[in-house]
Amino acid sequence: MQEILLSVIMGLGLSAACGFRVFVPMLLISLAERSGHLTLSEGWMWLGSDAALIVFATATVVEIAAYYIPVLDHFLDILSAPAAAVAGTIAAAAVFVDMSPMLKWTVAIIAGGGSASIIHAAKTAGRALISGTTLGTGNCLVSTGEMVVSAGVSAASMLMPILTIFILLLIGSAIAWVYHKIFSRRKISQELEVRP
Repeated sequence: MQEILLSVIMGLGLSAACGFRVFVPMLLISLAERSGHLTLSEGWMWLGSDAALIVFATATVVEIAAYYIPVLDHFLDILSAPAAAVAGTIAAAAVFVDMSPMLKWTVAIIAGGGSASIIHAAKTAGRALISGTTLGTGNCLVSTGEMVVSAGVSAASMLMPILTIFILLLIGSAIAWVYHKIFSRRKISQELEVRP
């Protein structure tokens, strides 16, 4: 039971990391499987293959570089929304152990894909807020932060799954704060528009 719980926590952490960057967690999963630090569930060993490693490494470099290009970063946020959900589902399903296929896929799709989608939506909203308040000058800093968080959450999920619970709570608090800021601004601007 403990092994199942740890694999679910790991899967949720990796899925959340996919919400920040789609390919960073997938690359780290591939590297961890190849080095013997991560055992993937049956049918997912291909994530550690040479071909998968090359694809994930190339995609990671392209994704990271693209987020440093103004305008392209916002376009990439739109395109990567469904990709984050798919990657989150795959990352979760790949590490879930000792589960029936129905339970594995149900949890992977709902919790894995769902957490990646929620994180991605919050990240996109936060990026828009920061871009609007800094006129785009803060985007490089945000891109670096997102990449570091994605890599850090991925590594923590694989090395110390219990720590991932606290990291996810911290990320959830940050998401709540971002949404509070966004809706507070909208409310203030609407009140200013209504005043005669």
